[in-house]
Amino acid sequence: MAARNTHVALSTVTNSILQQESSLGVTQFQRQPHGVEMTAEGYKFYNRARHILDTLDEAVSEPHFQSLQLLGSIRIAASYTMLGYFLPPRMARFRQHYPDIDLDLHDRERPQIEQGVLDGDLELGVVVLSNVRDRDRFAHHVLLRSRRQLWTSTGHPLLEQKHASLEDIARYPYIQLNVDEAERSTRRYWKARGIPPNIAFSTSSMEGLRGLVAYGFGVSILSDMVYRPWSLEGGRIETVPVLDVIPHMEVGLIWNRERSLSETARAFQQFLIHSSGS
Repeated sequence: MAARNTHVALSTVTNSILQQESSLGVTQFQRQPHGVEMTAEGYKFYNRARHILDTLDEAVSEPHFQSLQLLGSIRIAASYTMLGYFLPPRMARFRQHYPDIDLDLHDRERPQIEQGVLDGDLELGVVVLSNVRDRDRFAHHVLLRSRRQLWTSTGHPLLEQKHASLEDIARYPYIQLNVDEAERSTRRYWKARGIPPNIAFSTSSMEGLRGLVAYGFGVSILSDMVYRPWSLEGGRIETVPVLDVIPHMEVGLIWNRERSLSETARAFQQFLIHSSGS
């Protein structure tokens, strides 16, 4: 598939991989009877390479933001998932463009972020927008839509299927994440299907959930944005598309529609919109 997609001979791809592994001194792929799996070392290298390519794309596609004469601060709040998986690299790139703007960042739950925006205490909120009730109370913008898939351990019976329905998943222990209203989101689509999940354990630790899933203690449905194929202990995590209609997780910005954004907040708002390709 890689050879076909890059329009080169199969031997060229194979030799390139072998040469790269030899140069790095690590094995990047494990050869299996029916294909290959990326190793932990391979995944680390992939992430570094992906970051370089993403940075290049952004350099070409982002507008030429100007830092001249733009000073001040922006009072922003973000929820757990946004702080852990979405916002930090974008804030770092924004700071490169606007080194004299201070990002006054606060860690809050979604209801507190909403209230802060309505009260004028916060200029911008970065939240799981799909959890916001009556989002038209705010000016808002969707920055990212991330699909949800089933996470399992290697060798799990559901991996033998092309897709897994909620009815299939309900037969196995379910690990429930309970931060950033993940439990509420889960209940919503399970209830719509009329099937209760077989919840074996609830946790507020994403890394704890990864470990439990990777070592076969249960399965979970989470978004691609927070997916990593390895637990901290090195256990492999696989994904399976869910057959039933599962809503995407929407990441977005909210701000007060009755108040004008400051020049600095407007710069950050536009930077997030453009850098997210939204």
